[in-house]
Amino acid sequence: MSCSCCPSCRPPRCQIVIPARLASTRLPRKMLLAETGKPLIQHVWEGACRSKLASGVCVATDDDEIFQAVQNFGGQAVMTSRDLTCGTERVAAVAAQMPDVDIFVNVQGDEPEMTGETVDATISLLLKHPEAVMATVAAPLRQREGLNDPACVKVVFDDQQRALYFSRSLIPYPRDGVTDELLNAEPPLFYQHMGIYAYRRDFLLRYAAMPRTSLEKTESLEQLRALQNGFSILVGVVPRSSIGIDTPEDYAAFVRRYQSR
Repeated sequence: MSCSCCPSCRPPRCQIVIPARLASTRLPRKMLLAETGKPLIQHVWEGACRSKLASGVCVATDDDEIFQAVQNFGGQAVMTSRDLTCGTERVAAVAAQMPDVDIFVNVQGDEPEMTGETVDATISLLLKHPEAVMATVAAPLRQREGLNDPACVKVVFDDQQRALYFSRSLIPYPRDGVTDELLNAEPPLFYQHMGIYAYRRDFLLRYAAMPRTSLEKTESLEQLRALQNGFSILVGVVPRSSIGIDTPEDYAAFVRRYQSR
């Protein structure tokens, strides 16, 4: 006989946390840009709310303006310290306040087209693999312009779906150049990492307490902290990538897509 009050009996509880800072060098104040009629952070929040597996969604911020904007559209916001160095540390700060949640999902605040299906695909990796502590997703990368774009993060993984490395550089690197055959290979050779992670609570708190590693600092990719410390990251594959907003051109293209729907 099972009971809902026992952690070993009840289904895992999942919380989505959207880290959001106002500072951005390439696109100032991007979280509050609202040419669509909604601030960017609201688009991210609405997409996250379409998850069927998560029991809650909140925005973790260190900025009063973002906090107020989230409250204005009816979302939940949590204030966190300005001293945190990355999104994962901000998610961990929320996790410390939610002891009853088993899995936390980090949806990056500049991903307005992240779908609920992608969120659930990420959560499902931890639900299906109880030994795993962290998971993410990637999509086939078949456009040449993305291969050498440092804003397009690439990932390679083994046959058990465990990440081998993430990089802003092209990986794997074809010695004889990128051919159409390689771009269109089946299964795909190149994968674009998407801005989402799922963590088990205990690991998340442990991860946030680790010092930044040399690879993390060099690539400016926080997930490399886990790999360099010897932890595995499961990588699921989804059909299409979402497009993160890093530059004015990215945002203008998003506005055009939104207005054409």
